[in-house]
This record gives sequence, C-alpha cells and structure tokens, in this order.
Amino acid sequence: MALLAPHRMGSDRGPQTHEGTIIPEGPNRMWGTDATQVPTRLEGMATVFVAVDHFVGDVVGIHAARPGTRFEAMEPIHQGIRDHYGPLAEGVADGLVLRHDHGPQYMSHAFQEEIAFLGIESSPSFVRAPEGNGVAERFIRTLKEQLLWVRTFDTVEELRQALLEFKDRFNRHWLLQRHRYATPAQVRSAYTSVAEAA
Repeated sequence: MALLAPHRMGSDRGPQTHEGTIIPEGPNRMWGTDATQVPTRLEGMATVFVAVDHFVGDVVGIHAARPGTRFEAMEPIHQGIRDHYGPLAEGVADGLVLRHDHGPQYMSHAFQEEIAFLGIESSPSFVRAPEGNGVAERFIRTLKEQLLWVRTFDTVEELRQALLEFKDRFNRHWLLQRHRYATPAQVRSAYTSVAEAA
C-alpha cells in the first residue's frame, strides 16, 4: 500500500559516520562549540554560543548576542583562550582542535581565519551526525533544562550575565558521571597538578 507521500530517501553515510571516541587523552586538546537561540522579552531572539572542553567537560566560554554573527561565535573561544592559554596572539593555541557543526557562523571565512590565526585546527563534524559534536550538544541540552527553559530574560545583557553565572556554577558544582562524579573544576585541577608534578 503506497499511502505515504513520496520522499527522498537518505543516503548511506558509509565510513563517514562517527566511529570511535571524541574524548581526547587530556584537557585543551579538543574543544566543542555550538549555538542555540533563546527569546528575550524586550529584544527578540538572542543566540547563545558555548565552548566546552571535550576531556574535562567544563565550559571554557559562553556568550549571548543579537544578532548571532560569526564574530559573536568567536567570543566563547576567545574567553577560553584567555583563560587557558593567555593573551590572544598568533599561534597561541597551537595543537588545539575545535569541533563544530556546519552552521554558517562556524563555516564562515572570518571564523575559520581567526581560529587558524590562533593555531586552532578546525574539525567540523560530519553532516547529519550530531554525535560528532556530542560534548557541546549535550551541554546545550543541560543548559536548556537547567536555565534557558526555566527562566525568562528581558534583555540580551540579562541573559549574558545569567550565562556567565551558570558557567561558574556548572564548572564548580556539576557532577560528571564519566569522571566518577567529580566536578569539572576538580578534574581540571587534578590533571593540572599531575602535569606540574611530572
């Protein structure tokens, strides 16, 4: 019975589908970035951008803006670079890989040029395979469930301040199962102590 409307069948993604792990062996080797949109009462839709460390699971940067341009998409990356590498400079984050989707902000020439200047390797996830950017995707879900879907914001600035507070609270208090229920701050501190002792 051909009752369904004709539709295009998806093609087999073959060897391009996500296999293996997206969790590296230590912090500051791979970050994931993603975005979502949030309505504000007085200023319309705002775009929230995040950057998360794939090993630690901590939020290295978070930002809200209207409109959500390619330049605003760089802000969480800049925050993370300043906190974990120092002042923004050519090649400062050499060896860091940035996982992102194929959103226009991330694929733009300006964004790609800026991360290349900082020494960051671009690593777009496969099309129609969101698990490749799963760390950032999972954090966005937590952010929605714990903040964005339970509060209403009048302005983008009010939203931005709430995001910064959430970042601090998440990093200091959120328990991560894959790290045996340690917080991101505890994981990063323990790894830093081991690295300094070596």
